[in-house]
Amino acid sequence: MQPSHPPDLAPDDDLLSQKPDAADIIKVSARSRSTAVAGAIAGVIREHQRAEVQAIGAGAVNQAIKAVAIARGYLREDNIDVIAIPYFTEVVIDDQERTAVRMVVEPR
Repeated sequence: MQPSHPPDLAPDDDLLSQKPDAADIIKVSARSRSTAVAGAIAGVIREHQRAEVQAIGAGAVNQAIKAVAIARGYLREDNIDVIAIPYFTEVVIDDQERTAVRMVVEPR
């Protein structure tokens, strides 16, 4: 699936070419605990140097953003400074296409 955002806002092609398997994406819901998601993000970054976080809906995006901010604090203890690169993507759920916000989180 190609991102549905203006090309000038899209992540670099080499960033998108590293597409993770669906199992590798940290999926966040509005009911996700932001500290638990932050721990998952930090763990994936420590192990793989890159994480992808996906959220659908305002509440889920809110929890995802908070989780990235908390994960930055966790990773700072290990001298890892991370950035998040957000973009929109289309996903199919129950035969319906939905717009998701996906963030690549990686060291600066």
